[in-house]
Amino acid sequence: MIRYNLRCDKGHAFESWFQSSSAYESQEKRKLVNCPACGSAKVERAIMAPQIVSKKGRESAPPAPAPTEVAAPASTPLLMAQERELRAKLKELRDHIVKNADNVGERFPNEARKMHYGDIEHRPIYGEASPEEARSLIEEGVEVSPLPVLPDDRN
Repeated sequence: MIRYNLRCDKGHAFESWFQSSSAYESQEKRKLVNCPACGSAKVERAIMAPQIVSKKGRESAPPAPAPTEVAAPASTPLLMAQERELRAKLKELRDHIVKNADNVGERFPNEARKMHYGDIEHRPIYGEASPEEARSLIEEGVEVSPLPVLPDDRN
């Protein structure tokens, strides 16, 4: 998975995750990447700093702040309401997955591969995978997605 900072032709800044850079380019060409603030399909990648992952704790360096000259005002009531609604839907999605799938923990990459190759029966699972493990699964054609993590979860 790769995260891009994006900007629409009206100057709204936002970010989105894609399976790969080619997946982003394909979606952009088909006008499937839209600004969440205004709906514009005229979107381009914004300048962004790379995120460095350490091997010890798999902790990442704090992301660089988005350029302030293109950022949409975050304090408008409409954006706050949209953000609350989005967070509620992401929490609902995550809670549904946790309730209806088996947590296989660190065995996730191996279990996902076994299901993909037909060695074990398919079932809904979730667990942990390093960015390298997730990238390897995706390259093998194993369909995986990260569970949504919300700022409230880190408390």
